[in-house]
Amino acid sequence: MKLRDKKPALILIDIQKGFLDESYWGGNRNNREAEKISGKILERWRELNLPVFHIRHSSAHPQSKLHESDPGFEFNDHVLPQNDECIITKNVNSAFIGTDLKEKLDFQGINTVVILGITTNHCVSTTTRMAGNFGYETYVISDATAAFDRVGIHGEKYDAELVHLMALANLHEEFSTVLNAEELLKKM
Repeated sequence: MKLRDKKPALILIDIQKGFLDESYWGGNRNNREAEKISGKILERWRELNLPVFHIRHSSAHPQSKLHESDPGFEFNDHVLPQNDECIITKNVNSAFIGTDLKEKLDFQGINTVVILGITTNHCVSTTTRMAGNFGYETYVISDATAAFDRVGIHGEKYDAELVHLMALANLHEEFSTVLNAEELLKKM
């Protein structure tokens, strides 16, 4: 059975211009092609006329690159919403908390979700964990997600690629199936 026959929805998480400012988020971002790859997946999704949900983060902190007053709040040009595609604004890490995402998915009879976005270890991970716990057949697209360097609890530095890979490892076969874009498109 093709993935398109499983009532899937594409969930694009926080693919916003604010994440182009690497130094603000910790620097050394991995996978700088995530937005372009997300755009290619979105294009295919549109060709198949499948449901799309654009999630954006709205920070309460006025100095944040994701505050609604900052140009970084806007969606990245590679994934601009079109026509009647659903836009959901969230204020926390999960796209399910404080939003009507679950109700919209359930109303449309969606039981499979494909998740991509930024950052792998925060909003992508949190949303994926909840999707898996809610019982959706969940896929995360490894090369359509990205992370930044992180500083550990003892001041040690963790490279963005390691952060990204560990986040994906924690999700795979527990909350989701992790695929790359090529694998996903073959399943479509």
